[in-house]
Amino acid sequence: MILAGDIGGTNARLALFSNDAKKRVHSATFESRTFAGLEPIVARYLSEQQAHVDAACFGIAGPVLLGRCVATNLPWVVDSRRLARQLRLPHVGLINDLVAIGLGAVRAPASQIVPIGGNGRPKRTGGNLAIIAAGTGLGEAALVWDGHRHVPLATEGSHADFAPRTDLECDLLAFARKKLGGRVSYERCVSGPAIGLIYDFFIARGAAETKAGASAIAAAPDRNAMISRIGTQSKRGAAKLTIDLFVSLYGAETGNLALKTFSTAGVYIAGNIAGHLAPQLEGGAFTDAMRAKGRLSRLLETMPVALVKGTDHGLTGSAAFAAASLQG
Repeated sequence: MILAGDIGGTNARLALFSNDAKKRVHSATFESRTFAGLEPIVARYLSEQQAHVDAACFGIAGPVLLGRCVATNLPWVVDSRRLARQLRLPHVGLINDLVAIGLGAVRAPASQIVPIGGNGRPKRTGGNLAIIAAGTGLGEAALVWDGHRHVPLATEGSHADFAPRTDLECDLLAFARKKLGGRVSYERCVSGPAIGLIYDFFIARGAAETKAGASAIAAAPDRNAMISRIGTQSKRGAAKLTIDLFVSLYGAETGNLALKTFSTAGVYIAGNIAGHLAPQLEGGAFTDAMRAKGRLSRLLETMPVALVKGTDHGLTGSAAFAAASLQG
């Protein structure tokens, strides 16, 4: 058995796979913040399944250094050596969650890869691939083509400085600096929590919201999700302005990542927000913002870009990584 994990700021998802990582036997989802760390989640899951594993790998949101991760959006420190002792294994893989999603995306069936922008699906060989996913945070990674295979490259690129492109975005930066108490990264402007931040920005500028919309947002248990829902269904109002700007910012940062990783084989866009905003991301605003890169615009215009449907790619990518460790 292989134990695979996709560990995010909201949910920790675990699954058991066959040793070749091709067949998923069982999976379960846990609310991350109800546990003190990853180890008790793993212990509970394996106890419930009465399972012994031969290899394990976990994709986690945060920087992984020497098998250890201080999670970005969780009060956790995850250590692969502690997990290895717990699982009685010589080695446990601990990789960035976007690396795991990327490894899963290149193995996904064509039906789950939806091209946008007119250049087809990303190529699985012959060039670098970029992976970006907005959710609780903003994840970014790459798969670097070495001439024979893709080598995973984790990044923390979403924590780079936010760079406004317009007067409106300069005003957003000033608003965010004041609200956040200083520096503003791209993750602060392109993520689930960013939707609420951008909405508050438009309200502060005097943008109106419908009475029904404002009431629904105020009463919603997940304010950001409600703003997103109203913004995608409305033709006017602060929520609509929020989603329009969010989609443009998402496109701009996707283009930044594609340039920095020289991802000529293409870009995968994953994550829950991409799934919820698929019609908006498939529209022209996202692609226009991605390609508006001055002298390098022509490079972006030829780059394949696709939405990755489904939520299992982090699990399948982690399982593939663990299977590779079994094969040496």
